[in-house]
Amino acid sequence: MNDLLLRGGRPWTPGAPLAVADILIRDGRIAAIGSDLTADGVDTVDLAGALVLPGLVDSHCHLDKTMFGGPWVPNTGGRTLSGRIANGEGRRDELGLPSADYASNLLAAMVSGGTAHVRSHIDIDPEVGLRGVEAVRAAAARHADRVDVQLVAFPQGGLLTRPGTDKLLEAALADGVEAIGGLDPAGYDGDPAGQLDLIFGLAEKYGARIDIHLHDRGALGAWQYDLIVARTKATGLAGRVTISHAYAMGELAPDEQRRIAESLAEAGVSMVTCAVGDAPVVPIRTMHAAGAGLALGNDGIRDLWTPYGDGDMLRRIMQVAFRDRLVADEEIELALAAGTYGGASVLGIADYGLAVGANADLFAVHAETPAAAVVSVPPRELVVKRGRVVARDGRLLAD
Repeated sequence: MNDLLLRGGRPWTPGAPLAVADILIRDGRIAAIGSDLTADGVDTVDLAGALVLPGLVDSHCHLDKTMFGGPWVPNTGGRTLSGRIANGEGRRDELGLPSADYASNLLAAMVSGGTAHVRSHIDIDPEVGLRGVEAVRAAAARHADRVDVQLVAFPQGGLLTRPGTDKLLEAALADGVEAIGGLDPAGYDGDPAGQLDLIFGLAEKYGARIDIHLHDRGALGAWQYDLIVARTKATGLAGRVTISHAYAMGELAPDEQRRIAESLAEAGVSMVTCAVGDAPVVPIRTMHAAGAGLALGNDGIRDLWTPYGDGDMLRRIMQVAFRDRLVADEEIELALAAGTYGGASVLGIADYGLAVGANADLFAVHAETPAAAVVSVPPRELVVKRGRVVARDGRLLAD
């Protein structure tokens, strides 16, 4: 039984005022939120006015690629998409990738930083097969009571241009992988209709979610957003389709951004932005005004694509807010909402948040306001997963 009484914290819900309250947790769920709560037979933790935030959601990372916790490997991938793909595939056997140990190291860091849910894209191609799925599942099993991990079968090296990849993607879905991915249907595969036919067809067959990497810029990227919106409407997959990165969205004229955001909201298509390098970020205020779904992720972390990253989603939220020039407190809170509630929506997480009946996934930090927490990225004093304390003061607790 995961029973706990958190006394004197300040739970945050987007749009609601902060107030000191106790949180009673029973059987891993929030049983009550209020003043001067009492309960027999439960452990009590005095939060001393700490801000309580719902568990962070990393909606886009690559656990199968990471070398987190391993020796330093100089980056040799260059700056082009094709060059990085080739470098990643060419060196993974040499470096022992995919690695359950490295993925487990990264998950441990994520948990200690307050992340409760992770969506990881897993490279699938004829050379690596389903080894990435196996490695990440093994890593996730080591942290089964600390974090939930959702997988995306991802054709990183191309889909239609890589014979045999389609069969492997289907095998992954048949084996229980929760989502199917895509990669630049026009810019990389050169056949947007063909790639979308395959992806949406498999999603319908296996009841899977869809998450498409779309790096294509400018008018080409915007055109593909419209294709995905139309396909989502035609297949009735509203609420199950995501466009990741969506670089073009961040560089279009404001009127076009608004048009696309409104069409995404109408169709139930979400976006994920990661503030990768100098690539454009999806405009958070525009998405919020349209009611369009938006989530955040770390993308690559200490891998053959990038030597950067530490898995801290609160730091990533800060970086996205900074890149999108969010300065007012209410604007910064939009980024925090995207990294929590927005991610929960994209992943289809039920019973999420700081409300009675929700799963008790949360963490506590000392910060004056939610915006201050984003900007200062304070230490995580307490991390709770399904009512169990899993980390304190930035350190993972042993089982």
